Amino acid sequence: MLAIEVKELSKAYRSPLGIRRHEALKRVSLNVPNGQIISLLGPNGAGKTTLIKLLLGLLRPSSGGATILGERAGSMRSRCKVGYLPENLIVESHHTADSALIYWGRLNHISRGQSRVRREALLKQVGLSKWAHVPVRQFSKGMRQRLGLAGALLHDPEILILDEPTDGLDPKGRKEVRDLLFAAKEQGKTIFLNSHLLQEVEQISDQIAILDQGELKFFGPQSAMQIEGTLRVEFELRGSETEARAALDLYGEITWQPLAEAHFRVCLNLEDQAAVDQCIDGLRAGGISIVGLKQGTSLENIFLKIVRTSDSSTRKED
Repeated sequence: MLAIEVKELSKAYRSPLGIRRHEALKRVSLNVPNGQIISLLGPNGAGKTTLIKLLLGLLRPSSGGATILGERAGSMRSRCKVGYLPENLIVESHHTADSALIYWGRLNHISRGQSRVRREALLKQVGLSKWAHVPVRQFSKGMRQRLGLAGALLHDPEILILDEPTDGLDPKGRKEVRDLLFAAKEQGKTIFLNSHLLQEVEQISDQIAILDQGELKFFGPQSAMQIEGTLRVEFELRGSETEARAALDLYGEITWQPLAEAHFRVCLNLEDQAAVDQCIDGLRAGGISIVGLKQGTSLENIFLKIVRTSDSSTRKED
């Protein structure tokens, strides 16, 4: 049985007088296997939020349908199997982390005694043990996100639907959330998340879905994303940084990471293998030692390429 199955799903909105019609989602179909982490990407207005709301039953589709573990999306049975974290979690300010979890547990028909053990373990997992009895009004956005993730996991759901789960977190917090997601995956849970942090997506995703203008432009593993002009190259170099910059600065935006004196890591995006060869020649001419070289596909460049191509096609049609 698939974790999530979407068939020809569409959603259209009409203006108050019914004059104008906007298609937020256009015949989207995808199959999500059990036990995977699926990341949903897309620019603003692509239809990501609409798709999530349809899966949760917060909206009704204009046509098509979706199932969650074989149950109709939005039905009571499907909702019991899903843990959800919204992007902007709202918690009443009088709550503490502990009382919020008690309240959410009751909404999921979990008794106070049953939730006690789960609460303690989850607050520890998300790094909020010391804040269990502190009013939520004192929490930062990142802390609220951690609390929301604990709430999503409280009833031990089979599927997690997460909207920007690492938004507002520092690097340490993002790593802790990644570890939580990997642990949930090891337990057999399926994670379907929406994120704009492409670096995070690269590290955790089994498959990636890209929506643009309501249409599914790509769905599959990152290894299947082979688009010309999206080569990501990482050099580990020793020598003069001035000479290295002189050799590489022609190639656009570059990330420099010092490792030690006269030892650094450089990441940049290149068009093709010929450009990689030119970089190597320039570095050698400048007396720079190339200690290491990695190259692969840049998710960011692929994403921008897909969206840009989609925009160009729309303009031609218009």
